[in-house]
Amino acid sequence: MKRYAELCALAAMVLGLAACAGGPAPRPHPPAPPPAPKAAAVQAPAAGKAEQRYQEALALLKNGQRKPAQDILLVLTREQPELSGPWTTLGISQAQGQQRDAAIASFTRAVAANPRNAMAYNWLGSLYRESGNLVASEQAYLKALASQPDYAVAHLNLAILYDVSMKRPQQALSYYRSYQQFKGGENLIVSAWIKELEAAQPPPVSVAGVQP
Repeated sequence: MKRYAELCALAAMVLGLAACAGGPAPRPHPPAPPPAPKAAAVQAPAAGKAEQRYQEALALLKNGQRKPAQDILLVLTREQPELSGPWTTLGISQAQGQQRDAAIASFTRAVAANPRNAMAYNWLGSLYRESGNLVASEQAYLKALASQPDYAVAHLNLAILYDVSMKRPQQALSYYRSYQQFKGGENLIVSAWIKELEAAQPPPVSVAGVQP
């Protein structure tokens, strides 16, 4: 229970997640939108009327007006389905509005439009994890990191997936360490998890006559 409580606290403080519900295994909600990837994975409409409508949708979302923002984004995605940005923004809005299936569909279109959209892959990983599809979640996080290897939030999400849901502590350790490296500063909760996992590792097995 202590580890579960710590996971909820980290989700709230670091990732901006919703409060965790009680249960035997934590399943964090998707993180709040992180900064755009350095590789400019999210492509917005070009300057002009479409760009003005896109900015209008962003302003509406910022003010909590999800429905009118989604209406604009749906029009933009119909008019310019080849652009990843409107699909990604629509997916984030849908995920935050608990429209999981619609969000998955939007993020899927986003990565089809731009296979290097690390942000959309990261959201897909969180949504698949919520739905219990752990293999799809793992693959989405790995694709996010293949697109942007220094994407700290995706390292943390994948570490939690391996640690809590898939019971693969060695892999979890690796990604927790990567998160600390790319985050740009030590997170004390993650440091405690790393120490806990390191302490739980079995000692190396020595063979008679062979130095360990």
